[in-house]
Amino acid sequence: MMQNNTENPTIEKLSQDSFITSALANVSKRDFTYCRHVGSVIAFDGYIVKVSSLPCIVGSLCSIENDDGDSVTGEVVRIDEANVDIVPHDNSFAIAIGDKAILLEVSQQVAVGSELLGRVIDGLGHPLDQLEAPACDAKLSLNGTAINPFKRNPIHEVLDVGIRNINANLTIGRGQRIGIVAGSGVGKSVLLSMISKSTNADIVVIALIGERGRELASFTSKVLGSHSRDKVVVVAVPADRSPLLRIQGAKRATAIAEHFRDQGKNVLLIMDSLTRVAHAQREVGLALGEQPTSRGYPPSVISLLPNLIERTGASAENEGTITAIYTILADGDDVTSDPVVDTARAILDGHIVLSRELAQQGIYPAIDINQSISRLMTDIVDPDLIKSSQILRKYISKYNENRDLILMGGYVQGQDTDLDQAMQIWPSIMEFLQQEDEEECDFPKSVEQLKKLVGVAQ
Repeated sequence: MMQNNTENPTIEKLSQDSFITSALANVSKRDFTYCRHVGSVIAFDGYIVKVSSLPCIVGSLCSIENDDGDSVTGEVVRIDEANVDIVPHDNSFAIAIGDKAILLEVSQQVAVGSELLGRVIDGLGHPLDQLEAPACDAKLSLNGTAINPFKRNPIHEVLDVGIRNINANLTIGRGQRIGIVAGSGVGKSVLLSMISKSTNADIVVIALIGERGRELASFTSKVLGSHSRDKVVVVAVPADRSPLLRIQGAKRATAIAEHFRDQGKNVLLIMDSLTRVAHAQREVGLALGEQPTSRGYPPSVISLLPNLIERTGASAENEGTITAIYTILADGDDVTSDPVVDTARAILDGHIVLSRELAQQGIYPAIDINQSISRLMTDIVDPDLIKSSQILRKYISKYNENRDLILMGGYVQGQDTDLDQAMQIWPSIMEFLQQEDEEECDFPKSVEQLKKLVGVAQ
């Protein structure tokens, strides 16, 4: 008599094992990208969206979706046991109680790669140049990774920026962080455009944060229309965008620069402006209830700036560097008491001050070299150049101190040898300090012209 297979425990066990194996195989092939953590909007005050609890951290990326299927992204700014606070990236989006909040990224990542070269993107990485989105495979953390300062390579090479006065008197090293401090309308954007087109850096990453839309279009067209287009990445966030997007734009540009530095490239990061990043953080901090301290800036602003700046500099793994140039707006042309200026100058490796007085005289770039300093210049150039720069600074200081007396004809030559020499070569000094927009002056030529001007032996 034949035994029924269904009554055989061994065969039944084998059938069960086969079923489980088959089921597991099918599971492994399934795409679970659509598995989402979803919360619900429970309150909205016009700025901060309060959502039922999500498994996230501060800085996580979320999406808020209404019943019509429309959505807006936002960033987690605060969490507690029961709720999550999200600031949307678009304040004009209509949000209602009960809308879905979907967790997109716990820790935000930045798509990076050579595909970004020659492109213009926004704070979220979306293209602004009406081309398809860059197909980047590599990703880095939006907030970067801290580098042990004792492992960083020393700065010993000059970065040629193509500006005669900076090259010769405020020499910048590869991996240096420097600020351009000025009030509005004294030629910061023009100077940055000249540097980005003339520098010998391998890659140029430009972050335009909080600028007027017209200036964004004008600046990018000048830079990307030059021969340097293939080595430039532009991250642009206009002034009318959310403060979080402005902060995101600064972090994204820094992350892109970090990527190319990790590849061993010499990167120039230009951020215009650091002050508007601080303003954006001030908006967020005050909305979250932080107490304002100096001139209305909450403590989170003072912590954001060094965190952002310290991500740049020399690499600890290879010869790659990020040389960072930040523009800093001085309210009312006051470069001494503005809290953002003070904080930045304490962190940076030097600063370039643009003078409204020089700009009004038609001297561009309007660099006041006697108020400016490059703290690494003495470490990367020869003593003759240091001597030449000191002589020029002395001549300019002597002339400016006695300018009114000279113009009135009250000074008699022979009383001060240095002043006599300054008066004799003053037209040549003015010619040296000025440079046309399309004029390029490399580092060797800049040094040669300065030494010739002040009479230091070649």
